[in-house]
Amino acid sequence: MNLLEMKHVKKAFDGAQVLQDISLQVGEGEIVSIIGPSGSGKSTLLRCATLLETMDSGELSYLGEAAAWNDSQGKTVYAGRKKLRRIGENYGLVFQNFNLFPHYTVLKNITDAPLCVQKREKAEVYETAKTLLKKMGLEDKANAYPCQLSGGQCQRVAIARALAMNPKILFFDEPTSALDPELTGEVLKVIKSLADLHIAMVIVTHEMAFARDISDRVIFMAGGVIVEEGTPEEVFASANERTQSFLGIYGDMLR
Repeated sequence: MNLLEMKHVKKAFDGAQVLQDISLQVGEGEIVSIIGPSGSGKSTLLRCATLLETMDSGELSYLGEAAAWNDSQGKTVYAGRKKLRRIGENYGLVFQNFNLFPHYTVLKNITDAPLCVQKREKAEVYETAKTLLKKMGLEDKANAYPCQLSGGQCQRVAIARALAMNPKILFFDEPTSALDPELTGEVLKVIKSLADLHIAMVIVTHEMAFARDISDRVIFMAGGVIVEEGTPEEVFASANERTQSFLGIYGDMLR
């Protein structure tokens, strides 16, 4: 059974079709990178997968449990709020701009949702948070506020916050786009280190060497469709003209 399944997803904004009949499956523990030019629909696809955006038509399910399906007119219908909340516990999302609460300490940013939303035991939640901070190299920043951290540190806190919810799949929406090159390397190293946790990851990224090195599967999107998907070796050595044209921009990065 697939952890995530999206079928025939379509989405338009003001009449402009952004997603055109996209289907996506992710297995447990699988790492999938989504690459493609700006405006190709990558972030919209992630937002549909995480219920931040509604699909015009298409199906969405986690572990076989339907979150959305088509009605008799081919329009998407969503499950009730209670069911969606339960389904939502399967995934976490790391944004490009961190989205930390500025008035919360690092520790409170990480522990707030497990305590208030998941109603977990305080001792267990704090123990998990401390373990995650250590993994992120931030054990000395528990009482700091986001304004006291670098962009790379903020993004590592955001990753720890998502992991604290014990998701089965983690979505990253261009996690390094707001960072300078030095901090980008720092965050990519942390994401690579998550592979040993065996959490499925879907990563929208412009870091081609990173996508090639970390992924089980790479999806190339352009113009709201999946042009090509396969292993990193298959996609990065593709003879497809559109894929070659896009990857040619990143030639130096891929050497």
